[in-house]
Amino acid sequence: MKRHITPANLILGAILLWAGWHLFDWAVLKAVFRPDAAACHALEGSGACWGVVAEKYRVILFGRYPLDEQWRPLLATLLMLGLLGISTLQRFRNRRLWLVWSIGLALFIFLLKGGLFGLENVDTPRWGGLPLTLILTVFGLAGAFPLAVLLALGRNGRLPVVRTLCTVFIELVRGVPMVAVLFMAAFLFPLFMPRGWEFPSLLRVLVAIILFAGAYMAEVIRGGLLAVPKGQAEAAQALGLSYWQVQLTVILPQALRNVLPALMNSAIALFKDTSLVIIVGLFELTGALGLAVDGDPKWRAFALDGYLFIALIYWIGCFTTSRYSRSLESKAA
Repeated sequence: MKRHITPANLILGAILLWAGWHLFDWAVLKAVFRPDAAACHALEGSGACWGVVAEKYRVILFGRYPLDEQWRPLLATLLMLGLLGISTLQRFRNRRLWLVWSIGLALFIFLLKGGLFGLENVDTPRWGGLPLTLILTVFGLAGAFPLAVLLALGRNGRLPVVRTLCTVFIELVRGVPMVAVLFMAAFLFPLFMPRGWEFPSLLRVLVAIILFAGAYMAEVIRGGLLAVPKGQAEAAQALGLSYWQVQLTVILPQALRNVLPALMNSAIALFKDTSLVIIVGLFELTGALGLAVDGDPKWRAFALDGYLFIALIYWIGCFTTSRYSRSLESKAA
């Protein structure tokens, strides 16, 4: 089939070329890459100042983590990215992967926390930057997915009490913004705890993220459950399978395959929503940038350039997840 070039295509192409050239000129040709604040101020907006990243990258990536110990969050981040990478490869997807993830996550937390084998103990309030973003995303998804499955099965089940409780929970959580959930976890929850009981702020926020993401993913999974023909469950029951055998071996695999794009979209949304934890005093990527430039008058004017660098990190993460989702969809088709 021949594709004809229309005037609209030519105009759109010309606009994209013009915008692309000006962006390249601003971001590369006229940009300052060295950590020289005077040179950046001399640009007067004609080029990007990537010098703020070169000067502040350690604070941006690792937040308030002790400077001499920042090799630990760097190693932990590489470990987490390695775990995510091998999980996308078909030859590593077997029962041993759970063991690898369990050991890897334990080592990840140990590297950040320390306190053993001569490593300095670093409390969770000092964790930040990219490792904190990965913690909130990976642990949030790991906790939200099984919760979402249980909520979806409960809301789609036949027991009135369970169905009502699941429905109330899902609608209650989905009826408030994530900011409100984070505020309740960070500031209201400690007020109801017995005196002397204290949970780290990071743990409370992580639980809030799990509950919030689980409620949204539950509705996605419930849509997949409703798309599976009822005859599938009836045929499995006729073969003598129990309720959980029917759900785990017949219904859920089909339901999850049907809603795979929506689930991956939820994962991408959660990855980006982790930036909201700055409002409760946790300094992930965007919050760490504020730490880096707000207190330094020389670089404060170039916060936008730093945010563009962070946006690039988010884009790489979202684009990689999207491409992985496409590959899963093609294999599941």
